[in-house]
Amino acid sequence: MPFYLTRFSYTPETWARLMKNPEDRRAAATQYIEAVGGKLHGFWYAFGEHDGYNLWEAPDNVSMAAAAIAIGGGGALSSIETTVLLTVEETLEALKKASTIGYRPPGVQG
Repeated sequence: MPFYLTRFSYTPETWARLMKNPEDRRAAATQYIEAVGGKLHGFWYAFGEHDGYNLWEAPDNVSMAAAAIAIGGGGALSSIETTVLLTVEETLEALKKASTIGYRPPGVQG
């Protein structure tokens, strides 16, 4: 199954609710990804551009998109971004396949 890295930020209202009623959101995140046949591998909070990061595994892009849409549509986040991650083996396979394409940069005569 493919891996996905999600970066998210909470709204100020969500932070205010969490301060009043602290909650471990890993259980909720696990429930959301398991609903589409996936698995949560990690959940971290951070300083910086994003408030948190999740590492997920999902059966396919549509399943991960469904989970991200459901979470993003819930109103607790001010931003959510998901990146598909490739294994080293997948990257090596892509490199081999890329070498067969014969790309020509613009303005360079082939």
